[in-house]
Amino acid sequence: MDSKIILVICLSFLINLITTLSYSVRIVGIRTGRIAVSFALFNILVLISRTANGFQAPLLANTIETNINSGAGPDLLNFRLIILSCTVASIIGGLMIPTFQRILSIAVERFSVYKSVPKVLFHGFTKTGATSIKDSIVIPSPRNLTSLNFKSDFPVKVFIMNVVAVAIVTIGVLSALYAGYFTPEYRSTASNLSAIINGMATILMFVFIDPFLSVMTDEVVLGKARESLFRKYIVYMVIARVVGTLIAQVMFVPAAKLISIVAGMI
Repeated sequence: MDSKIILVICLSFLINLITTLSYSVRIVGIRTGRIAVSFALFNILVLISRTANGFQAPLLANTIETNINSGAGPDLLNFRLIILSCTVASIIGGLMIPTFQRILSIAVERFSVYKSVPKVLFHGFTKTGATSIKDSIVIPSPRNLTSLNFKSDFPVKVFIMNVVAVAIVTIGVLSALYAGYFTPEYRSTASNLSAIINGMATILMFVFIDPFLSVMTDEVVLGKARESLFRKYIVYMVIARVVGTLIAQVMFVPAAKLISIVAGMI
């Protein structure tokens, strides 16, 4: 396997891990009463994720260009592995949420003392900070899954929209780049269509999914909803991410072919 593909797999894993962990930020905000600070600290990881995302497409584009110029066929297996890394990252991220929310809670409390992000980060490397992080590591309780009730408190519409949005985001850039194998003469046009594809998924997330979680967060803060119910919704969203990345495996090639056709028609 090419070193560039390995790097892309690692970057995809990191991006999806951070995205999955983002669900825990609202829980931390509820528990600490500092929602704004929780998001502000988490944005450090978001910055890392976006930086990693910026390297992903050029590395893949270069690999595809090299294969096309050398006459090599499509490297479908490598793309499958990249999507698989998204699934694995979503699962691991879901399992890490209980630990991460405890660590982020400590960071939020420390920020109220230091009023400085660098000082909070430095505190994590001190003996006291390292001990706190070690003590925060927990194994997720099986009750997080056994307590789910898909009949009474299951948000069907939001769950389906999240699955669709995750599936589209997962393959948006990958399918647009892979379409270059089907229509090499239009591969630049095809790759640029990824922005439109991801834009559709972003609309779903910010118009339907994010407002739903925001309303639930406010209701818990105001005492109108139970935190346990909110935690269930977070579990549903994590499951939706995993399902979405699995569906992305099925959608990948058909989406690439459709993009190649559209690129030829523009």
